[in-house]
Amino acid sequence: MHEHLAAIDIGSNAIRMAVARLESQGNLEIVENTRVPIRLGKDAFTLGYFTEETIQMAVGTFHRFRNLAQVFDVKVVRAVATSAMREAANSHILIDRIASQTGFQVEVISEIEEARLIHLAVQRVIDLKGKRALLIDIGGGSVEVTLSNENVLSVESYALGTVRLLTKLEGSNGSLNFNQLVSEYTDKVRRRIQSQIGNESIDLTIATGGNAEEMGKLHKRLFKGDREDCITITEIEKLIEMLQRMSLDERIQKLHLRPDRADVLLPAAVVLRMIANIAQSKTIQTPEVGLKDGLLLELGSTFRGPPKPRREQVFTSAIKLGQKYKFDEEHARFVANFASRLFLQSLSLHNLTEKELLILEAASLLHDIGHFINTIDHDKHGYYILMNTPLVGLSPKEQEILATVVRYHRKDSFATPDDVFKSLSQSERAIVSKLCALMELADALDISHTARLHDLILEQHGSQWKLILVSSDPLLLEKWWVEKRKSLFQDVFGVQLTVEVWNGS
Repeated sequence: MHEHLAAIDIGSNAIRMAVARLESQGNLEIVENTRVPIRLGKDAFTLGYFTEETIQMAVGTFHRFRNLAQVFDVKVVRAVATSAMREAANSHILIDRIASQTGFQVEVISEIEEARLIHLAVQRVIDLKGKRALLIDIGGGSVEVTLSNENVLSVESYALGTVRLLTKLEGSNGSLNFNQLVSEYTDKVRRRIQSQIGNESIDLTIATGGNAEEMGKLHKRLFKGDREDCITITEIEKLIEMLQRMSLDERIQKLHLRPDRADVLLPAAVVLRMIANIAQSKTIQTPEVGLKDGLLLELGSTFRGPPKPRREQVFTSAIKLGQKYKFDEEHARFVANFASRLFLQSLSLHNLTEKELLILEAASLLHDIGHFINTIDHDKHGYYILMNTPLVGLSPKEQEILATVVRYHRKDSFATPDDVFKSLSQSERAIVSKLCALMELADALDISHTARLHDLILEQHGSQWKLILVSSDPLLLEKWWVEKRKSLFQDVFGVQLTVEVWNGS
């Protein structure tokens, strides 16, 4: 029996819906693809809010989508919104109107979640294993640049979306100096992009979004290429020159472009050329996948059963961030490993889940990154970094809890809890306290930063708990420090903890 799933992408230049059939063996087949050219970004980036006319058009589109969902008997729908909805002051009104009139619940997602879902879609059609890939998603409001090696390494969002650029440079479109004006605007972020890419060579450059797909088609139609899923940097140069010379009507007639594509293709080409040149890429792949495809893949995975663990992706992102802030990687991995061991051997004490374990492991990896700013108050500096640098794979709330664990990972911090801790709910405070207690023990086990501990056993003996440290070394320093730092564990869990060393003698 087949089930139907649907994904809705509320972008700045258009609203899209894709319906897919989930086959019994788990494959997804797109059975319907609908695109409605409602330019939410025009209001969002010029007025800062959506007009009533725009709201009514968007709601009308969702009425169409509801009918489509009924035709295919869609079981699960996920609707997400990006740049324009993130910025418009009255997005909540549009979201409420859509929900009350059509039943669709719209979720405004972050730039990093948008990039993660697109990466998921690209990974399905292009083999990224062992390759340093640059993914460039050109939207109407923003451009997400993702560095990947199968897992996402970094994501940066730049305010270079095509609709945004058109509104910034209104009145210049079609004139000979439009290319120059866009180039000057994009120069402001050129250095940031160069810093993100770094000095290592890029193996694959991949562009997504409707404009990128159109360029791939022009590679075949205009430049006589033998495929529709790539374009060369030379061809992009020629396309820019050609578009500058043409009026909008000429672009529509001669290049067979839709009216709502004809005006935004030029800024898209200029932005893609700039980033490809920085990456020294000669050819850009343009697979016909995007945000809605990533949504469908994740929906399909969830529909079939529990989603794949996020641990590898979160770890990759955390290690990349740690390296950026010059952390002691060996010590960080040690603390993460033994914090995990402590967590799994004390389930009856804390009653936490796999979700909290992932937060603990990521926090353990990054607990010392605040030293990059200053050793004094490094816990507070680490909190600041993590509240402003999202990790791929974590929700905003999970990220906040992780940052707070880093903020309070030293027992002294709990003596005078500040507004950061007080702003958490009671259940969140309990989670932070438990994770801090476990991480402080793990950190104490490597006080010398020499990783001398081989293994540990945490076990219950009646009303008491015993921590047995396994090593060929006497671990005098480590045992002494754990004894000094175990009080948080005892206070949080309400138990007594004894510490022993076992070295096989």
